[in-house]
Amino acid sequence: MTASHEQDPSTATKLAIERTRLAHERTLMAWIRTATSLISFGFTVYKFFGYLRESQSAPPSGPIGPREFGGLMIGIGIAALILATIDHRHSMRALRADYGAIIIPRSLSTIVAALIGMLGIVLLVAVLFRM
Repeated sequence: MTASHEQDPSTATKLAIERTRLAHERTLMAWIRTATSLISFGFTVYKFFGYLRESQSAPPSGPIGPREFGGLMIGIGIAALILATIDHRHSMRALRADYGAIIIPRSLSTIVAALIGMLGIVLLVAVLFRM
């Protein structure tokens, strides 16, 4: 006789849902990394070229300067973070609606996304008001 290593459907279903949930978490965390990179790059460009301009006493040239470029990068990072968080929350709601009997824990990634989003807004305000 051979021992069967198959799992009952409820366990297999629970594991599949957990893998799906974790895939959604990883996707949001990847968006958080991307948004953080955009926000920090935008602020770095703004500060670096601001210091460079102050040290050389050169007048600003061109239609878009470091302030505008930095603000644009920060804005794109914030927008990407907001859209990714909204998509993640919709995905989690769909999982909970489809498999309500199985407990799906709350996402810690959304808390991190909110904190990074608030930091991005603070930096955007700092760039726009030249702090």
